[in-house]
Amino acid sequence: MSAQLFVVATPIGHLDDITYRAIDVLKSVSIIAAEDTRTSAQLLKHHNISTPLTACHEHNESNKIDILIQRLLNGENMALISDAGTPLISDPGFKLVRAAQDNNIRVVPVPGACAAIAALSSVGLPSDRFSFQGFLPSRQSQRLIQLEKLKDETQTLIFYEAPHRILESVKDMADVFGADRPVGFAREITKTFETIKKMTLADLIQLIESDRNQQKGEIVLVIGGATQEKDLEQEKLDQLLTRLLQDLSVKAASQLAADLTGIKKKVAYQRALELTNKD
Repeated sequence: MSAQLFVVATPIGHLDDITYRAIDVLKSVSIIAAEDTRTSAQLLKHHNISTPLTACHEHNESNKIDILIQRLLNGENMALISDAGTPLISDPGFKLVRAAQDNNIRVVPVPGACAAIAALSSVGLPSDRFSFQGFLPSRQSQRLIQLEKLKDETQTLIFYEAPHRILESVKDMADVFGADRPVGFAREITKTFETIKKMTLADLIQLIESDRNQQKGEIVLVIGGATQEKDLEQEKLDQLLTRLLQDLSVKAASQLAADLTGIKKKVAYQRALELTNKD
């Protein structure tokens, strides 16, 4: 009878960010398949876990699947972990989990830390609808193509980015999404130099350029959706027009609003009429 494959989330920084259940599972299984055995050994030592480790990463996963699946079929319970966070989320493990499912081996998730969710929960952008995009392409031409496909998405977008590409990627985002698009910047979550800020893409470029420390560590970018930005602009315009219409005619109020915001006078005039008729 086949055993079970446990997909175990591990800390993304602080070694104590692990569940009691995860520790129990890691202690009870026969073997742990880890992305990097050296990194995982530190976690196991911290929690007094002596279970043997075997490497399972992007370079050997395909060749090692048959061996790991056979061990499961022979009745050995196994845990799958990555260097940090939840396995398979921009980390190895998909091929092993798919093979386990194909062989009718029970796959058991052991939930825990995930950098994408941690960032989303703390940057103050809408979280009711979001899309995880992982890492953007390293080549700028391909990165711009991908961003163009996403610029009209109304849901919040979550990206991981490498520190050596963060400035280039944020500049490309500003070019495609607009410099005023809101962004949550989460760096080194749960670690000593944790940084979590919400600003515009333009402000983030300035921050990264002025402080090279912001180009280090693990980085998550949370980008506000297109409609969310448009709704915010509409709300600000309505507030401005409502105040101006208390003292000015529709024509004068729309002209002043256009001058102050940079929008077309025709758009401001039409909205001023709508607000006046609503009243």
